[in-house]
Amino acid sequence: MKAVTWQGVGDMRVERVPDPELVNPRDAIIRVTSTAICGSDLHPYDGKIPTMEKGDIMGHEFMGVVEEVGPSVKNLKRGDRVVVPFNICCGTCWYCRNDLWAQCSNSNPNAPLVEAATGGFNPAALFGYSHMYGGYAGGQAEYARVPFADVGPLKIESDIADEKVLFLTDIFPTGYQAAEACGIKPGDTVAVWGCGPVGLFAIQSAYLLGAERVIAVDRFPDRLAMARDLCKAEVVNYEEIEDPISFVLKDMTGGRGPDHVIDAVGMEAHGTGIYDQVDRFKQFTKVQLDRATALREAILACGKGGTVSIPGVYIGFIDKFPMGAAFAKGLTFKMGQTNTQKYVKPLLDMIEAGKIDPSQVITHRVPIDEAPEMYRTFRDKKDGCIKVVLKP
Repeated sequence: MKAVTWQGVGDMRVERVPDPELVNPRDAIIRVTSTAICGSDLHPYDGKIPTMEKGDIMGHEFMGVVEEVGPSVKNLKRGDRVVVPFNICCGTCWYCRNDLWAQCSNSNPNAPLVEAATGGFNPAALFGYSHMYGGYAGGQAEYARVPFADVGPLKIESDIADEKVLFLTDIFPTGYQAAEACGIKPGDTVAVWGCGPVGLFAIQSAYLLGAERVIAVDRFPDRLAMARDLCKAEVVNYEEIEDPISFVLKDMTGGRGPDHVIDAVGMEAHGTGIYDQVDRFKQFTKVQLDRATALREAILACGKGGTVSIPGVYIGFIDKFPMGAAFAKGLTFKMGQTNTQKYVKPLLDMIEAGKIDPSQVITHRVPIDEAPEMYRTFRDKKDGCIKVVLKP
């Protein structure tokens, strides 16, 4: 089969690899009909995620048709159409049973690789996202093996188009969980850093949950335009302001600051000034793994008693962290990988009810053979690229 493979930093290739086979009784084999490039895929592409190996199959946003199931999978059959959450979960451990799916204790066979960075704890395995997260082949391929298929995949019963439901695999639940974590009340103002796909879904989700105002912060005109025109956010281009963004947002909110802030950027944030230059040097020299400009700005901008919600990916230690400001303002922090299985069904109901159309964030649709070029286009934010869907 064809698959998008990681061959080194900045080197993705579409290669012929062996078709996947059932390994465990709870496995299924999926014929992939649609898959996507996620912003998180750019981290291994740029060499920021350790434990990648040459030939690893990429991708964690995919859906398709069931081709084969193991003997323990009773909820699916050949021909069923499914979306597959990006995190791999057993469904039986304490964390899965308490809707903390992203913390599954049983799905990561390489847990010791990640426990060294987490104080001895291991989160759930992920599709196509390094060996410290399980080493599972991803879904940017013609076929994929899905472990724990009796728990993870959601069956799509209607004939709704792939593009409307594909993002239930990750970015729509991720944006929704980020907004839900804020505990939004009617009349609240939410500020969102990053107008990539997760940020756009966070904006829309904040409105769905009752926010009165959402302010989007970014530097790319096409992304800000989508945040304004599609998501109805007020927008701020941080490269076009003279004062610090925290001052600008304070002025926009009558001196209070946003009630809640969302960092939808993560570990490769851009910024201005000396702090950004120091972060870039430290990341380049591997002294630190994360550039946390957006997170620092969000903390400083958040109003007193507010919530800092962090769906953006971080993997290491962060310096120059404004803990004093967070403490003085009594901020609450909520963060982490998405508990996707908690959200897929209610969000599918919203899509089918016409409350939101996730396909509107798609800017590029290409055959899987063009994936290497689209990785570059997406990373460099060329050609107005916001979301890429690949067709195997």
